[in-house]
Amino acid sequence: MRRACLIAAALAAFSGAARAEFTLHILHINDLHSRIEPITKFGSTCDAETDAKGDCFGGVARVAAKIAELRAALAGQPVLMLDAGDQFQGSLFYTTYKGAAEAEFMATIGFDAMALGNHEFDDGPAGLAAFLDRVSFPVVSGNIDVSAEPGLAGRVAPYVLLEVGGETVAIVSAVAADTPETSSPGPRIPFRDEVAALTETVERLRAEGRDKIIALTHVGLRKDMEIAAQVPGIDAIVGGHSHTLLSNTVDGAEPYPVTVSGEDGRAVPIVQAEAYSKYVGHLTLVFDDAGDVTSATGDTIVLDASVTPDPAIAARVAAMREPIEALMSEVVAETTAPVDGDRGSCRAGVCEMGVLVAEAMLDRVRGQGVQIAIQNGGGLRASIDAGEVTMGEVLTVLPFQNTLATFRIRGDHILAALENGLSQVEDGAGRFPQVAGMTYVWNPQAAPGSRVVSASVLTPEGPQPLDPQETYGVVSNDYMRRGGDGYAMFRDAAIDPYDFGPGLELVLADYLAANSPYAPTTDGRIATAE
Repeated sequence: MRRACLIAAALAAFSGAARAEFTLHILHINDLHSRIEPITKFGSTCDAETDAKGDCFGGVARVAAKIAELRAALAGQPVLMLDAGDQFQGSLFYTTYKGAAEAEFMATIGFDAMALGNHEFDDGPAGLAAFLDRVSFPVVSGNIDVSAEPGLAGRVAPYVLLEVGGETVAIVSAVAADTPETSSPGPRIPFRDEVAALTETVERLRAEGRDKIIALTHVGLRKDMEIAAQVPGIDAIVGGHSHTLLSNTVDGAEPYPVTVSGEDGRAVPIVQAEAYSKYVGHLTLVFDDAGDVTSATGDTIVLDASVTPDPAIAARVAAMREPIEALMSEVVAETTAPVDGDRGSCRAGVCEMGVLVAEAMLDRVRGQGVQIAIQNGGGLRASIDAGEVTMGEVLTVLPFQNTLATFRIRGDHILAALENGLSQVEDGAGRFPQVAGMTYVWNPQAAPGSRVVSASVLTPEGPQPLDPQETYGVVSNDYMRRGGDGYAMFRDAAIDPYDFGPGLELVLADYLAANSPYAPTTDGRIATAE
């Protein structure tokens, strides 16, 4: 969608609006992914020396400082602080504290509401329940039913009513419906279609006379645009999940807000603030007497070195870091150049981190007769800088504590796995297949399910076409082997699976050490058809 068209649509929708009666300021973040400490430009944990040079971004101490600054500037005006999900998973702070650190800092910053993200289920319902024990603000999600899950029953509402500035603002929510494939919610929590669930909730609220409804979602920008177009009665959407930067100042970014015309003809503004605490969003909504939005303005604000971290929170972060300091600082190898593990690279094509991790996996088990490695791009969570590589950086790249999983499987199931991995590239889905021991060519213009053009297995005699009827040895991670990210064929068709190999982060560290200094590469193993 072109920037000019979006801006024109927004101007047309908001022109000639009625007199403003209520102005609401929404401050928001999404997809923090446990980036408690500052991050580098690659999204990995930033060391103190680099931060002191002014080359780092974000971290909860900067988030707190910026939110306090904005609140002070808006003193006396209605303000809501919202989080669009995925506080969990992504750094050693989560590995060590399992959500307790995130809960503590969210309470200190003062959030008014949070949407459930898919990764809030990474340690199962019990992990989420422990987080809910530690927070006092509402955590909402309207397309799941937790009533059969003892630790969660009655604790995750479909919506919440917030009183602000003498008005009632309803916050509705939805989490990605494919969460059972991307996380571990367990069998007792059903997930409904996001549009259908939100339609029912908004209809009920409108029938009760609620005329200010904000959707706080964790479904990704594309799905947010569908929701805006198909769910009547939503005034604005504050989203997450796709890690999308919306900005009016960053070249190449879509505008903030993106605006979509709904079925009722109203323009619905949508905002998102990338991820990892690098940005805070500030959306200003003006409502008329009828509760309709007449103006939607604002932007994302980068949390760079110009933002001085809150000193008390920075000190607390430093204290919590001490137990993991030794592990974080252990140098395991060196690289000759940065290793690209960016989300945009690894979920859309071959990426340097995908090559590295897949080769490390295959190298570890090649002696067991394994021929092929397949790693989901969404399991790669950061890049690595050039030079020394610490264990902390390795764990930031691979924070999920996955283990190597080996199995045998027929070639036709491998082809089905590749098709699954390529089926949602347009959505930036994490299932994109990074590989070793094989190559494949795919057509991004073809319909999902028919995108693989050819696939070959690398043998001592050279590349050989993948035989649908032959059985191959495969290594993946235990998450994928159990059917995660849509890889149901690995769960259902695997022969003699073993899911309890060494931790993937240890496999990567060992491989880097054995091949230090490591030179990153992409070698054409994944190609697109002309």
